[in-house]
Amino acid sequence: MEAVGRAVRAFGHFWVDFLVGDTPELFVAMLVLVGLAFALRHDHVVAVVLLPVLAAAALVGSAWRGRTRPSRRSRR
Repeated sequence: MEAVGRAVRAFGHFWVDFLVGDTPELFVAMLVLVGLAFALRHDHVVAVVLLPVLAAAALVGSAWRGRTRPSRRSRR
């Protein structure tokens, strides 16, 4: 039974590392975008304009945050 628990925890850790990784803000942005896409499924014009703009803003914001965050080498 202990082996099953370890396997389930390892599986969960894999998916968290795979989905979230080093940039949790992109994971949260993806969840928001999927939620908005679901909410705007009946208003196609707004969705076609709004969702790509928000996705680009999330990517730019993540890149900006990555450039302003101190690197691991400089923290040593």
